[in-house]
Order: sequence, then structure tokens, then C-alpha cells
Amino acid sequence: MSEKKLKITETVLRDAHQSLIATRMRTEDMIPILEKMDRIGYYSIECWGGATFDACLRFLDEDPWSRLRTLRAKIKDTKLQMLLRGQNLLGYRHYADDVVEYFVQKSVAGGIDILRIFDAFNDLRNVETAVNAAKKEGAEVQLAMAYTTGEAYTLDYWTKLAADMESMGADSICIKDMAGILVPEEASRLITALKDTVKIPLQLHSHCTSGVAPITYVKGVEAGCDIIDTAISPFAMGTSQPATEVMVETFSGTPFDTGLDQELLSEIADYFRPQRDQAIATGLMDPKVLGVDVKTLLYQVPGGMLSNLVSQLKDQNASDRFYEVLAEIPKVRQDLGEPPLVTPSSQIVGTQAVLNVLMGERYKVMSQETKAILHGDYGKTVKPFNPQVQHLAIGNDTPVTCRPADLLAPELESLREEVKLYSQKDEDVLSYALFPKVAVDFFKNRDAKANKIDPGVYDLANKAYPV
Repeated sequence: MSEKKLKITETVLRDAHQSLIATRMRTEDMIPILEKMDRIGYYSIECWGGATFDACLRFLDEDPWSRLRTLRAKIKDTKLQMLLRGQNLLGYRHYADDVVEYFVQKSVAGGIDILRIFDAFNDLRNVETAVNAAKKEGAEVQLAMAYTTGEAYTLDYWTKLAADMESMGADSICIKDMAGILVPEEASRLITALKDTVKIPLQLHSHCTSGVAPITYVKGVEAGCDIIDTAISPFAMGTSQPATEVMVETFSGTPFDTGLDQELLSEIADYFRPQRDQAIATGLMDPKVLGVDVKTLLYQVPGGMLSNLVSQLKDQNASDRFYEVLAEIPKVRQDLGEPPLVTPSSQIVGTQAVLNVLMGERYKVMSQETKAILHGDYGKTVKPFNPQVQHLAIGNDTPVTCRPADLLAPELESLREEVKLYSQKDEDVLSYALFPKVAVDFFKNRDAKANKIDPGVYDLANKAYPV
């Protein structure tokens, strides 16, 4: 076997703390260790995107754009990577093309080298604009396939998707196993098939929710995977990624030896360990997220979706109907075109399954989000919708068959007009576009603090106390 150095993407600054402590790691908690992390020799450090943008504004009173610039200033030699949900960007709706283009432009200008871009339905029409924008800015484009299982998701499906991604201009492809349901033997088959199909590098992203991810990584690397996502050990395992040091040691002395220094990694771990201990002590990190949830494999349902179902049923005094809902989920998923169960489809399918069970009649009550999927607002699913259920949802309306964003008028200038009272820098319009109310609250606090005035009584529009 020829030598093939395995590359590592470190996730502690993004997905690891998103998965374990609800994305609450502050920039000030990161700064002291960044220069040492830069010396490790990681392929990349995932540090932005996903839920970090929302959490900075909503919970941490931080400007996510300032975080990015701070990270870039401290990390000079390692590529910085972000996660972007295609036409959804980092928000929860589709944005017009001009907003997507401007967001990508500002992200790259702020210091992002690699954009990992995906769509919840694997509908590549929903990533076109972001890909083209990233290419225009000279960034690396990694397209991610939302991994799932089901009748439609054959090797032919995945290889065609990969070939289409390569044709779109992807510099690499990520298998995004967000639920931790890619089992070792299947990873071997999948990656072997993908390596036979495309010439660009393959990256594997998984979570330890079901317990199999470290073994899946081994089989995936042996099959030809070029890069894996790992998290430094204090923020690894459970619903996070496999531990960086464990994976480095696993491949040490093999043809895939990473060459990373375990002593230096140990110093990184020593830095983050007190943060983990504090998160456990304050309840920010629930020990439950560190366990293995075998139901993830049994029901092919992401762990976060399971906990959400438990909560919904508890609120309705219907906890005893949990297994009925689990049985209903695959049926709803089939009716909605068998989408991958990832945000937002996992929440939509799960909620609809709860409604179907509790109402005693399937689709007697239908959520607005379910109707939107069946109207085609989220894009094209791998299989057709159940025609009877679609008719219940949209009646005689004509469903969307084009790229959904083609129906959106440019909105950047109108957003600028809406936010002009609050805006202090170019990126503020993007923060407002993604999270209007949250961003305005942040802007008010920022302005009041600058003027040393209580934000509760400060009249931002007039820069003064209200009359």
C-alpha cells in the first residue's frame, strides 16, 4: 500500500461546541490557544458558519464578523473553514441571489478559505449561487452530500451526485453524516465507489451519536478517504466528532500517518479541558450528550430529532406514544419525497409525525412547513411526493418546479434601507438579513454600550434618551 498522508480538519471552534454546548464557546475562550492550534499542521480549522453566527448575536452579544476577523488575525498558516447551507446561508429561509453573493464575498474577505456548502435535499440548484460566488472570490469550494439511508439512496444515487458536484466546480466533496448513521462497511463501499467516480479529494464528517463513527473513519480512510473531521478530545465523542488525538494515534505508523505531534495536541487538549469541566459544572454540557444513543441506528433518526420528539410529546402529556411516532416518521418521510433528515427537514418530518399520531388521523392538521415542502418551496426531493398528501396541502395550487430562488426578487438594497438606522459597517446588513430581530437587538446594545447608556431606555434612531 502506498504512503498517503491523512489530513485532519479540527472542529473544536465550530461543530464540536455546537454539538456539545449549544454553540456557547466565546471568542475570548478561543483566543489564547489559536496561535498554538495554527502550529499543529491541520488541513483546516472549521471555525465559522453553522449555528455560530446565530449564537454570537443571540446569546453571546458578539459580532460574528468580528470573531472571524479575530480568528484570521491569530491563525495565519492554517486554512479557515465554514459551513454554509446553500441558498439558506446561515438562516432559516431561502435568500435572494444578491444576498447570497454578498454574504460569500464578505465571508471570504473576512478570512474564510474553504466554504463547505450543502443543501438539505441534496438539490444542487440550491447551492449554485453560493458555489459561483465562492469561485469568483477565489475560495475553495467543498460541496457536501447530506448522507442518509432509504430506498432511493443507492450507490448510483451517490456517485451521480458526486459527479454532478465535480462538474459544478467543487474542489472537494464531503460526506456529511450528520446523524452518525454511516456504518463502517457501508462507508467502505461508498468511498470506494466515489473514488472510482471523481478525481477530487473526499472528506468524511460524522458524529459519535450512535457510537460507530471512529470505526467508520478507519474503514473510510482505508477505502481512500483523504480528510476526516475530528475534535480535540475534551470536546469530542458523544454528539460531537471522534477525538483528534485518538484518530492521529490510530493511523500512526500506518501508510496514512497524519504526522501530527501528539505532544502539541496534548497541550491543545489541556487548554480546552477546564472549559469542558466548567460547562459540565454549570449544566451547559449535559452528560447525556456524551453517551451512545443506539436508537440513532435502529430508527435512522438523528439524536437531536429524537430529543425534540421526546420534548414535544412530553408537552402534550403523550410520552407513552413515542414508539407510535417513531413508526410514523418513515411514513411521513416517504410522503414528503424521502428527504435526508437534517435541518430543516428533520424537524418538519418529526413534527408532522407527532401531529399525525396525536390527531388520530393522518394529515388532519398539517404544519405550514410541511405544506411548504409539498409546495416545492424547499426544492426537489429525491422521490416524488405522495400525490394525495400534496393535494391535501396545496389544493389546486401549482407547485414550484423551478429553482426556488428564481422566484425571489433582489433584496439587498431594500434590506440596507431597512437597517440603515442601525448599520455601522457593511456586514451589518447581512446580520440583519439572516436574523432581523436578533440583529436589531444586538445593534441597539452595541450602540448603547458605545454611548454608555442603558439600552433599555436608549432611543437608537435619535441617538438619545427618548422624550
